[in-house]
Amino acid sequence: MAEEKDQPGATFDDQPLPDVYPEPHTENSAVLNGEAEEDTSAVTTEESTKDQSVKSSPNLLEMLKAAESRRALQDQDMAKAEPSETETEEMVTEGRKTDMQIQLTDQKQEFNKHPTKTGRRSLSHSISQSSTDSHSSVGSDSSEDGSSPRDKLQKTSKGFSDFCIKNIQQAEFGRRAIEIAQQEMPALMALRKRASGEKPLAGAKVMGCTHITAQTAVLIETLCVLGAQCRWAACNIFSTQNAIAAALAERGIPVFAWRGESEDDFWWCIDRCISAETWQPNMILDDGGDLTHWIYKKHQSLFKKLKGIVEESVTGIYRLYQLSKAGRLCVPAMNVNDSVTKQKFDNLYCCKESILDGLKRTTDIMFGGKQVVVCGYGEVGKGCCSALKALGAVIYVTEVDPICALQACMDGFRVVKLNEVIRQVDMVITCTGNKNVVGREHLDRMKNGCIICNMGHSSTEIELTSLRTSELRWEHVRPQVDHVFWPDGKRIVLLAEGRLLNLSCSTVPSLVLSITATTQALALIELYGAPEGRYKQDVYLLPKKMDEFVASLHLATFDAHVTELTEEQAKYLGISKHGPFKPNYYRY
Repeated sequence: MAEEKDQPGATFDDQPLPDVYPEPHTENSAVLNGEAEEDTSAVTTEESTKDQSVKSSPNLLEMLKAAESRRALQDQDMAKAEPSETETEEMVTEGRKTDMQIQLTDQKQEFNKHPTKTGRRSLSHSISQSSTDSHSSVGSDSSEDGSSPRDKLQKTSKGFSDFCIKNIQQAEFGRRAIEIAQQEMPALMALRKRASGEKPLAGAKVMGCTHITAQTAVLIETLCVLGAQCRWAACNIFSTQNAIAAALAERGIPVFAWRGESEDDFWWCIDRCISAETWQPNMILDDGGDLTHWIYKKHQSLFKKLKGIVEESVTGIYRLYQLSKAGRLCVPAMNVNDSVTKQKFDNLYCCKESILDGLKRTTDIMFGGKQVVVCGYGEVGKGCCSALKALGAVIYVTEVDPICALQACMDGFRVVKLNEVIRQVDMVITCTGNKNVVGREHLDRMKNGCIICNMGHSSTEIELTSLRTSELRWEHVRPQVDHVFWPDGKRIVLLAEGRLLNLSCSTVPSLVLSITATTQALALIELYGAPEGRYKQDVYLLPKKMDEFVASLHLATFDAHVTELTEEQAKYLGISKHGPFKPNYYRY
């Protein structure tokens, strides 16, 4: 058949117009009309039933026959009198009306074939909405009023009111999310069972400033089971899951946080968390150092009475080391960020999975062939590069450390300076923990549509203050997505206002956070229960044995079986057969 159609001289106009045309999306065609029924009467009942699903709609057939009639009139024999200009104009106009009516009727019928409860939406809106709906399922404020929770008094079902969150009515939904997270956090649940009877944190008053998610809620409630009293604020204005905060408040835990806080709200929540008249903390669990910094600056007497600080971010650790170096750290602190279980699991594997999730939900971008520059090749940078490379992106890396730069080279990435590739890349991802990594000079040279985001804890990596000028126009497009327009029409896509992308725009794997949360819980137990004099006013790393213990608690999840050393093998290596298996200076 294909060869016949391709013969010279054969055109579409030469082909006879059939009475029926295929209609692939219609299961049961309507009866055509009286004339069509006569033409198909010779067909057997069986064949008629078989062909019924491929007959065209009557409107489509009428449209095609009307078009053929117009062509036939225009091709009449020259001997016949041609119609006048008025007649021709009327005929063409009438034909157009017929076509339009038929087309509108067909569109209406096609619409009715796919009824939905909510009506049809455009494809672009559907994609955009679906990608944000999945993120907003837990604690998003997208459907709530914009009023500040500071303006209203809320109470739980038991009359508890020492909290400030978005909506206490979301507590039941948040409780279900916490129960789901518990299933993927086996070590914390095991810690509850093992130590709940001993209550190692009895008398501890823990004040926390972390992301408030389902995973951190499991940690907070574990600390309560172990005997601690807790008060909590958020370390990020975009990462709080409102339903989770409601669930914690319903359980009687003072929480001061909601998604979409302003800068003023952020510090107000921390201050409210601290300044309880009848409650003073003796332990701090911090992520980013903001709570530690606030107490140090505003409540010096309270700071001196603390028994210990546990910090999990590179930004917060940097601040603690600065205090220690200046001789102003008057309390022992535990550096969780540089523990093996945090660096090699949370920083690497968590970011490896969540970077893609955050970018997809906010931009719906396809990564194949995109040119991406990742600033920093630490554990976070390694995770981001690995994930993006797997999806076909072209990766460039910027680094200041020659060791990390060499690792990037041997992993197959080009190490460059940012200004060498800034004009050509489609995306810039910062994960250095530093400040002003991407400055105004880089932002000015970015190509139109370039996406910029941050995977570090703090928003200081992108020089945002330089973008808030009268010459640049900001347009809020979607939750956590802003377009910044230059005078010449160029725009860049800024995600989460330069804050931590994965927790601001998506969620993170519960299992990986279980490792970090267990490490934090053990660090609190260690500092709180340590005898006088064991820890001085300095920053400490967790003992290697504790890292190994945390890892062992998660092995059962993978049905993993660790080989045991024999006495002879342990003696040969000069270690105990029960560990620790590596010296403190070992680099995993």
